[in-house]
Amino acid sequence: MTDLTILGQQAKVAARTLSIATTAQKNQALNAIIQSLNTYESEILAANQKDIATAKENGISDPMIDRLLLTSERLKAMQADIQTIIDLNDPIGSMDKVWVNEDNLSIGKQRVPLGVVGIIYESRPNVTTDAACLCFKSGNAIILRGGKEALHSNKALVNAMQSALVANSFKKETIQLIEDTSRETAREFMQLNDYLDVLIPRGGANLIQTVVKTASVPIIETGTGNCHVYVDSEAQIQMAIDIVVNGKCQRPSVCNAIETVIVHEEIAANFLPQLEEALAPHKVELRADQAAKKYLTHAKDATEEDFATEFLDLILAVKTVSSLDDAMIHIDQYSTRHSEVIITDNYFTSQRFVKEVDAAAVYINASSRFTDGSVFGFGGEIGISTQKLHARGPMGLNELTSIKYVILGTGQTR
Repeated sequence: MTDLTILGQQAKVAARTLSIATTAQKNQALNAIIQSLNTYESEILAANQKDIATAKENGISDPMIDRLLLTSERLKAMQADIQTIIDLNDPIGSMDKVWVNEDNLSIGKQRVPLGVVGIIYESRPNVTTDAACLCFKSGNAIILRGGKEALHSNKALVNAMQSALVANSFKKETIQLIEDTSRETAREFMQLNDYLDVLIPRGGANLIQTVVKTASVPIIETGTGNCHVYVDSEAQIQMAIDIVVNGKCQRPSVCNAIETVIVHEEIAANFLPQLEEALAPHKVELRADQAAKKYLTHAKDATEEDFATEFLDLILAVKTVSSLDDAMIHIDQYSTRHSEVIITDNYFTSQRFVKEVDAAAVYINASSRFTDGSVFGFGGEIGISTQKLHARGPMGLNELTSIKYVILGTGQTR
């Protein structure tokens, strides 16, 4: 088993060094990481092919293998996200607010790093570089614990990043990977209170709930996405079809994919047959309630569990409702508070939806697939926070900081 105490001690030391680095020094190291990913590309892709081969041997589904896959194009996208992080303002040391109180004290809220960030995540190797580089720019050391499915890929990526750090006078322990993927080590990691300032789980519902129930360190809940599209009676049908097909099929294995489409009964007879035809080439399995099945040719009966499930696959639940209120009641019951969508041409309906639906991201006439730190301009994200304390939605640089109050006096006493 990995000695997590040693990793924690090393991370603490690295975090102290990193916290006093200048923006220029951090950006130079991030540029070096981009170059290192080029230098080590063949090793990274070869390592990824080992993971892919093992996944296929173990019968992992095609959408899940797609999550795991690295290509030259995907590495370039990861490098582009790091470049975005370089281009973003460094939050560390900035003052959110400064004011003078009645005692003539100047009081300021200054951005500071969280310290040591731990992240437990599943099979997407791009999370390794996103999380590490966001933490680095925001002054945090990071300990990564990826899934066993991506172990070879993650080791190669971390090796490339550590090489760049060392070449730029940073401690390689600024970014560390737990190579032991056993459950025992994961549980120990969740209780590393002396060293972790925050733990971020990123993955499916089982992983999130395990961390919530087991961790004794502070956590930020992220990831699980039982996302809905509500097609209102005043929706443009072709727009709704395009958005549902994109939300379900473009990359079904990610947390911002659509899992349920909710259809107003007034538009169902016209919309659902066209939607089924549009989804057919993608081989999407439909699981529908009885009212929706009347308009569908090949749908299975939807169960209560289907409406509560994040499929992460080419499966789509279908629910019919008679009003906006019914749609919002369904969403409130089953949503994981990630991303929710309404398709409508009625301004007042859209504004009610935005005001009353509780989610990290709420869309009017656009695909939920845009809930992404890179798309939002954050240079990737360490996760999509679905809770309400400290951070919500895609977590970029600012969300990886805390504050300290800095008070300037002229000899005042109380």
